[in-house]
This record gives sequence, structure tokens and C-alpha cells, in this order.
Amino acid sequence: MQSVSTEEPAVNEAPTPATAAPVRPKHKGSAQLFQNPVLERLSHTHIALPVGIFAATGIISMYYGLTHGFMTGVAALGLFLVGLLAFTFVEYLVHRYVYHIPATTPGRAKFQYTMHGVHHEYPKDKTRLAMPPIITVFVASLLFFIFRFSFGSYAFGLLSGFTFGYAMYLFVHYAIHAYSPPKNFLKVWWTHHSQHHYRQDEVAFGVSSTLWDHIIGTMPSKKSA
Repeated sequence: MQSVSTEEPAVNEAPTPATAAPVRPKHKGSAQLFQNPVLERLSHTHIALPVGIFAATGIISMYYGLTHGFMTGVAALGLFLVGLLAFTFVEYLVHRYVYHIPATTPGRAKFQYTMHGVHHEYPKDKTRLAMPPIITVFVASLLFFIFRFSFGSYAFGLLSGFTFGYAMYLFVHYAIHAYSPPKNFLKVWWTHHSQHHYRQDEVAFGVSSTLWDHIIGTMPSKKSA
């Protein structure tokens, strides 16, 4: 876990609505979100844990659906792709409307900073690029019950694609912040997300895919790029 400078306050304060402004990214250090040492420790995680949990959920869901006769190979592939596409849309919506909720009240400002603003302030903090394992397990379990209740036997294929998309998103997001841009076609992900962090945080909400930014019209301007 990265150390916190003693010159900073014990708990980082979210900007109030009156003072809210784009934060200046700090490429070293880590914010302290909680005074309670247990909660503070739980707010950090190694990326391999949540990626592994969601990837395992996807694999187990697909295997169980196929071996118990809930779907055939062709149907499983179709459901997987639909679930994967659905995740990219949910990723876009959550990033745009939840993580970037307008800080119009002190409560909203605190929520936004804790959920996502801290990442914009410390974009290189590798231990806060994903949810802690205990929350990851809860989210994976919740997704299973939601999909099973909503889609019946189709849930196993859809959930497999959705959670695989989640794992891919976490891996891509981590790679973008942890490594230098590759000198190939994958560089588009690095460039796109960098625009969101350092140029225009009101656009470029897709991380694992730029699809919905293209469709909805939130691609970065060419002048900024």
C-alpha cells in the first residue's frame, strides 16, 4: 500500500459544490479516504483479485449452463455476445451518470469523490483501480440473482458475457494507468481514456470500448486530441 503524505489532512475532503473544480492529477501518492484503518485498508486491492473473481464467474456460469442443458453451443455464443455488449453499455452509463454525478450538494460531492473523484486525483494509484474483493464478491453474486430472476435459463450465457466484459474492463483500465501505451492498434484505448482524464472529463466515458461514445456523441474533439 502506498504511503500517504503527512502534510495532507487525515481524510481527503471532497470539493463542496461551491468550490468544486476539475482536480489536478497527482501521479504519486494515494488518498486516505477513511480514518478507520480497517476500512482504509479494505479500500485498496490488487487488480488480480477482482479480475479473477469476475472471470471465474463468467467461466463457471458458461460451464454450468452448457453442462446442465440450459443452452446449446450456438445459443451460448449468442447469449455471451449479447451479455458482453450489454456490459459495454452499462459501463458507459455508470461512468457517465453515476461516477460523474454533478456535485450539487455536499453529500453528492462526497459520494462522487469517494466513488470516482479520488481516481481522477490519483490516476496512477494502482490499488484503487478496482473494487475491493469483498465488494466484488457481493456484486458478482447480486448480478447472478438479477440475471437469473430476469432472464431465467438465458441468465447463464448472458451473465458469462457480462462478467467477462467486467473482467476485461478492469484489466484494460489497469493496463491504461499502469503501463505505457503500446505501439500498435491497442493504443486507441490509452489515447481515448487519457483524453477523459487530462483533457475533457465530460466526454470519452467508454473504457473497454469506444462504441457508445461514437453512438451517443461523446467522443473527444479532434482539436483536443
